[in-house]
Amino acid sequence: MPQGRSSPSGSAGPASAWLTVARITKTQGRRGEVAAQILTSFPQALAERAEVFLWDGRGQPTPAQVEKIWFHKKYLIFKFSGCDSISAAQELVGREIQIPRAEAAPLPEASYYLDDLVGCRVVEAASGAELGRVRAVQDDSGAARLVVETPEGKELLIPFAQEFCPRIAPEEKLIEVILPQGLRDLNP
Repeated sequence: MPQGRSSPSGSAGPASAWLTVARITKTQGRRGEVAAQILTSFPQALAERAEVFLWDGRGQPTPAQVEKIWFHKKYLIFKFSGCDSISAAQELVGREIQIPRAEAAPLPEASYYLDDLVGCRVVEAASGAELGRVRAVQDDSGAARLVVETPEGKELLIPFAQEFCPRIAPEEKLIEVILPQGLRDLNP
C-alpha cells in the first residue's frame, strides 16, 4: 500500500516545503529528552540527522540541533541542544518534527507523501459517486485512515489500504475507493 512521509496536516498540501517525519508525544527521561511517534517509512535516515525543524502548527518551523537520536520501543527519542530539563521537554510535546521536502529521499514507486493526499476527491470506484475530499490522513494507531469531509460536512473515515483504495492518483487529486460494507453506518 502506498506509504510515505507526511507534512503538517494543517499546511498548504502538496506545495508545502516541509515534511513531517515524527510527532513529539511525551517527555522521556530527566535530561530533556522527548519521545516521538515515527511518521516516516525511513526512520533510519531521520536518526542520522544533526538538525531537524520543530513546528507548533503556527508560522514557520524553527531549526533544532540534535545532540542524539535513538530508537526505543516504537519511538524515536530525541535529545535537542538547549533542552536540558523535563519542563523544557514538556514545552515540545505536540510539536511536529519536520525536514525540508527538498532533503527527503526519493520515494519508491507507488508510494506517496501522505500530505499529497489531502485535498484529493474521493469517489466510489464502481459508481463514480463523489464521497467528499480528504481533509487529513490519520496514522496514529498503525492503521492509517483517510479522513474524508463529505459534501454534507460530515466526517467519513476510510481505511487506507489497497483493498479499499484501489486507485490513488495524487497528481489528479483523485482517490477511488471501495467502501467496506456497513462503513457509512459507522459514520453517521
